[in-house]
Amino acid sequence: MTQPAPNPRALLPLLVFLGVFFGSGIYYSLAGVEFAFYQVKAPVAALPAIIIGMLIGHARLNERIQHFLQGIGDINIVTMCMVYLLAGAFAKVTSAIGGVDATVALGLSVLPEQLLLPGLFLVAAFVSTAMGTSMGTIAAITPIAIGISQATGLSPALCAGTVVGGAMFGDNLSIISDTTIAATRTQGCSMRDKFRLNARIAIPAALLTMVLLFILGHGGSAPAATEFNGWLVLPYLLVLGLAVSGMNVLVVLMVGILFSGFLGMLIKDGYSMAIMADNIYLGFEGMLEIMVLSMFIGGLAAVMRHEGGLVWLTGFIQSLVGRFQRLQGRAGEIGISLLVSVCNLFTANNTVAILISGSVARDIAEKNAIDPRRSASLLDMFSCVVQGIIPWGAQLLLAGSIAGLSPLALVGDSYYPWILALCATGAILSGYPRLEKRQ
Repeated sequence: MTQPAPNPRALLPLLVFLGVFFGSGIYYSLAGVEFAFYQVKAPVAALPAIIIGMLIGHARLNERIQHFLQGIGDINIVTMCMVYLLAGAFAKVTSAIGGVDATVALGLSVLPEQLLLPGLFLVAAFVSTAMGTSMGTIAAITPIAIGISQATGLSPALCAGTVVGGAMFGDNLSIISDTTIAATRTQGCSMRDKFRLNARIAIPAALLTMVLLFILGHGGSAPAATEFNGWLVLPYLLVLGLAVSGMNVLVVLMVGILFSGFLGMLIKDGYSMAIMADNIYLGFEGMLEIMVLSMFIGGLAAVMRHEGGLVWLTGFIQSLVGRFQRLQGRAGEIGISLLVSVCNLFTANNTVAILISGSVARDIAEKNAIDPRRSASLLDMFSCVVQGIIPWGAQLLLAGSIAGLSPLALVGDSYYPWILALCATGAILSGYPRLEKRQ
């Protein structure tokens, strides 16, 4: 297939989507509406962009529609949507049987008094890695963090920011996180390979964060232990173990759903097959927005690719970062990181940012001989960095709402995203970690 000529005009649908999504957020922010950037759902904001995509271009209308539908039906998009559905079902079933509460209680039960803040970070990091959602983690643990603040005199902003940092750690690393799913599918690498590479940067950043939290923290009393059933933590451990072993993620999630459901029937009074089926469907419903958006973005990306928009954007970024001759191979990695960071600033959603920038990032990676594992890791890390520090992002908005604080007050106390940004930048400049050649 002949590569289309570079055409910046073909990027207009993307600009329309960003304009509607970001512009509505600004409007509702000025109007004083809570969660302003989430009043207009992303799939709805994509509809005007789809219309524009159908109106511009040189091909006939029927051909443009066909390109759009082929983009929706791309194997990566379909696989991504399947993983979203199963991840939502697993999270819902495991939460319904009490897995989240048990996991939080388990973490808090082992908190030493002198390590409250590092321990709080660890609990949030483990729960978010197991659940695959930063929002669910923040909702579950921030009230506990505020209780710790009130009991010990620690700054409420520091406690809430610690939870946000731990939640973003798991959002970045978890194999059932939608950011990981999007990053690996758009770059064409396995979740296990991306996890292994990502962990070599994220874990040192987490350790540095814990050292800083230990220095910043003061003595206090750990919260009273609550009873929990340790068996309910097993579904999360099973899914993590199977995923790291290299098993297909669709199989992993299906096994996790069945294991959680049958475990609930054995342990929880009144939990039945009918309730399990209802929980699975509720999990599907919870993933509807991101699934529809993935389909729309996949279709738009195909239209823009056929019209030459992605070719132009790739060339523009290449020329921009190519000025840093001393960085040699690092220039492409800088371009990928800047691309997803800027997209995240405008969309206030790290998964959306990865979906938008994924195709261009893959082109940049191929032209600069960047390993897909590396490009997927960079996309996920820098999108989570930005998402964890923007006060109009859902994570800081939710944490601030629960804590009764302005999200701006949490920006400076959410240390992990800042430290991850430094570690990731250092990894780019130094070429760490060195990757072995794949067979």
